[in-house]
Amino acid sequence: MVTAYDYPSAVHGDLAGIDMLLVGDSVAMVVHGHDTTLPVTLDEMIMHCRAVSRGTQRPFLVGDMPFGSYESSPQQAVDAAVRIMKEGQMDGIKLEGGGPPRAGTAAAIVSAGIAVMGHVGLNPQSISVLGGFRPQGQSASDAMRVIKEARALRDAGCFSLVLECVPPQVAQAVTQAVDIPTIGIGAGPHTSGQVLVYHDLLGMMQHPHHAKVTPKFCKPFGQVGTIVQHALQDYRKEVTARVFPGPEHTPYRMGDGEANKLVQLLKQEGLHEVADQVDHETARW
Repeated sequence: MVTAYDYPSAVHGDLAGIDMLLVGDSVAMVVHGHDTTLPVTLDEMIMHCRAVSRGTQRPFLVGDMPFGSYESSPQQAVDAAVRIMKEGQMDGIKLEGGGPPRAGTAAAIVSAGIAVMGHVGLNPQSISVLGGFRPQGQSASDAMRVIKEARALRDAGCFSLVLECVPPQVAQAVTQAVDIPTIGIGAGPHTSGQVLVYHDLLGMMQHPHHAKVTPKFCKPFGQVGTIVQHALQDYRKEVTARVFPGPEHTPYRMGDGEANKLVQLLKQEGLHEVADQVDHETARW
């Protein structure tokens, strides 16, 4: 299984043969310019989900439950998940965390008839408690916590799990301990599939603001940001030098007769200099 992550180009996902698209709350960072995923709202996530769903047919679509949309109660979570499914036109939802309250929430959403993807290891929505974007499961006891949370989410009815920022041994243990697909991100090669942020894997972002939040585990498979930067610089140069737009990019024309009539009408209005410019332009093209 191969997955792309976080506000992907749906059309590109189809063409590339991507199996699953996760419209992730990392959109807060790579699209909206925030330092964390916390500020993105449910309404904003639904908007991004709709945008992706309109442009794709093949992949399975999962919408991320943003911070603040499912923590208060299982009923709040079900209501938010229903909105993502109905308004965002997703095939399933994802939520973070695997402790007893979160497993219960996952079970409630599954009971409502909605496919749920779990998420264990680093939970970016919990960085206030974790003290930042810190890897998880690096001690034996913490690794067992991650494994137990994964099994609890499996028992709650989750159809798959994201494993984020854990050692490869932990990801391998989780994958063997549950009978549902595991999707790794910064978790090594021993998972059922992999997921990366679309903007990161394409090397789209060149601004220092984004560079400081690009994770260590991401391999850029392209340098799209560099290409974009060069294209913008070339555009500015050609506009400044009045090279663009040239004749090949100026497709709309007036017939000679209409242009001559316009010249005469401008002269009647006393706009002789403007008329001369129009006359010159007509001769030029």
